[in-house]
Amino acid sequence: MTDIKEKLKQLKKEREARSKSQRITETWEEMEKKENLSTKEKLQQLINLTREKKAQKPQTPSFEPLPREPLQFFENPYSLDIRYGKIVLSSGLDISGDVLTCLSKDSAFETLGLSTALFIDLETTGLSGGVGVVPFNVGMGYYKNDKFYVAQYFLGDLAEEERMIKELGQFFEEMNFQSVVTYNGKSFDIPLLETRFILYRKPLILCELPHLDFLYSARSLWGHKYENCRLFHLAHELLEADRSEDIPSAEIPLRYFQYLQTGNFDLIEPILYHNQEDILSLLGVVITGALIFSEDSDACLADAMDFFGAGKIMENVGEIEKSVNFFQRALDGKLTDEVSIQAKKKLSYHFKKNQGWDKAIPLWQEVASSDSISSKQLFSFRELAMYFEHKEKKYEEARKIAEEGLVLSLGVSPYYEKDFSYRLERLKRKIKKQKMKKEAQP
Repeated sequence: MTDIKEKLKQLKKEREARSKSQRITETWEEMEKKENLSTKEKLQQLINLTREKKAQKPQTPSFEPLPREPLQFFENPYSLDIRYGKIVLSSGLDISGDVLTCLSKDSAFETLGLSTALFIDLETTGLSGGVGVVPFNVGMGYYKNDKFYVAQYFLGDLAEEERMIKELGQFFEEMNFQSVVTYNGKSFDIPLLETRFILYRKPLILCELPHLDFLYSARSLWGHKYENCRLFHLAHELLEADRSEDIPSAEIPLRYFQYLQTGNFDLIEPILYHNQEDILSLLGVVITGALIFSEDSDACLADAMDFFGAGKIMENVGEIEKSVNFFQRALDGKLTDEVSIQAKKKLSYHFKKNQGWDKAIPLWQEVASSDSISSKQLFSFRELAMYFEHKEKKYEEARKIAEEGLVLSLGVSPYYEKDFSYRLERLKRKIKKQKMKKEAQP
């Protein structure tokens, strides 16, 4: 399979070649106007231009801005057998509507797949929303004609924004997308784009489509596993995608404003590359997340930490039995101490709700006897104390557990400290009453 990094590098080379060819053409046209130069002299100047080194810089900088294309559209196709990191692009077509429904918490996805979805990511003049923030690059990804395309509308002149908005609207209508996939798009990309459409009295039909903002799914799936859920970070951790040539997002607005001043498209090339990488990363991360729910063990590369995240997803959409199954699979594997406690807590509450005491009690006992003492364990002491007090009527056993819980909660959790204190007072009264009752018997 072709590596997608080679494809991206080839596209960059082609753009650089087009830029150089354009400079040569413009130089020849200028020399044609000079009647005092012979054809030989003109050709020699062209040869010198083509031989100039990339690292060579002009001795005197030109302050005359270069001409800018007001609006450009790029559309780059990728073969479906290409890999982006560990993910084959074609695997996105195998994701079921049921899985997308769980990830999005929107039943409208039940009859949909990614084959008709629009992946969208904006590059803007500011990193926060607002009326003054303009999306100068609209990056889009979609499946079409047995390929995956990354398309970009690049605004080279802010005065042409209305034209871009009009063309975008026509593009969305012609492509007839059935859903939208973003990363933080519900909070940023779509509201910002809608604001710009409203400004020019145009409807944004994307607002009417089912929307999978994968940031929320990613936090549930991997927030407990990785230090952060930034798309760049997940692409590296999950996909093993090499984004070493990428630029920081914070640098993008500055580069764009410098481009507006100078017309130097070299400032923009890294932004377009960054945007393409974000679209491909989003596709890859969505596929990776969806494959955790796959019944195909060869396709699913998930580990115990991933199964815990899948359990949370299923719990959030009310698929309790499936969530229990994922939590149990998680406990069969290797979890951090903190995540292990969380999984046991969620499972134990499910069993408790269904009177499955024979399954809940061992989980509470495991958590209570864990070597790594923390406030996360206090729930298990409370649950055990409640069970022995109310179900077994073994007040002495309940008292011992409550006392241990109280000691662990001191200075750590005011809530549990208060709970265990009240519980102990009540248990002491019950023990005393029980003792008096026994003594009164003949």
